Amino acid sequence: MCRWLAYSGTSVVLSDLLYKPEHSLIDQSLHSRMGVETTNGDGFGIGWYGPERDTPAIIRDTGPAWNNRNLRELASHIRSPLFFAHVRASTGTAIQQTNCHPFRHGRWMWMHNGAVADFHRLRRDLSLALDPALFSVLEGSTDSEVMFYLALTFGLDQDVPGAVARMAGLIERVGHDQGVEYPLQMTVAVSDGERLWSFRYSSLGKSRSLFCSSKAETVRALHPDWDFLRGVSDSTRLVVSEPLGGLPGVWKEVPESSYGVIQPGTDEFLPFVPEPV
Repeated sequence: MCRWLAYSGTSVVLSDLLYKPEHSLIDQSLHSRMGVETTNGDGFGIGWYGPERDTPAIIRDTGPAWNNRNLRELASHIRSPLFFAHVRASTGTAIQQTNCHPFRHGRWMWMHNGAVADFHRLRRDLSLALDPALFSVLEGSTDSEVMFYLALTFGLDQDVPGAVARMAGLIERVGHDQGVEYPLQMTVAVSDGERLWSFRYSSLGKSRSLFCSSKAETVRALHPDWDFLRGVSDSTRLVVSEPLGGLPGVWKEVPESSYGVIQPGTDEFLPFVPEPV
């Protein structure tokens, strides 16, 4: 499948998180410890929100992240308070730039690890459920992009958890109608540039790994030598497919069948249940 990282908090230089941790996302692109595949070299992407911009910037490429000099160069000069990074292992769709994550529409950004089972069988019915205006801007051939545009179709602008629940409910209904027992496997990150939502769900109830960092003040107390945390706010958080290192007390697993939102105030993970459509 894939590995991804989402960051929200004090503005940081992207390379500090993409390259410096012991088990960084770049290391995971070659040596994933918790993914289905050890190697995630079928493309990569980064997306970030900059000052005085209504939409995120996106850079995607079809080659592996671990040896891309342009990625290293750009990441060392880009600073952002909210960014996504993704390394891809294709589940069968083509290795092309339009199939790399993250995906963008307006101010929204989306990335996914997992799969719609037997997508080649379900793709037509799922695509027909898209808002016609969104169907016309669909660029790639992945299940992940269709999931994103389904969520937009079902009201992502007004109700993020509800839209994602309706997207998941449609996929499960169409899948079951086609005889697919467990249609959906997903960890998803989605943002509007102000808040960050993360979802962990699968029809089988055995979802891909997902972790959230502990409160910055807690981690600072446990690891006062971790330089990166000295200047960040207590609301700073990372959501990752697998931990970026082995420091105790830093990472907590996102509960099965749940979603959370990172925003000022108390972190909270709530139950996630697909909504029939």
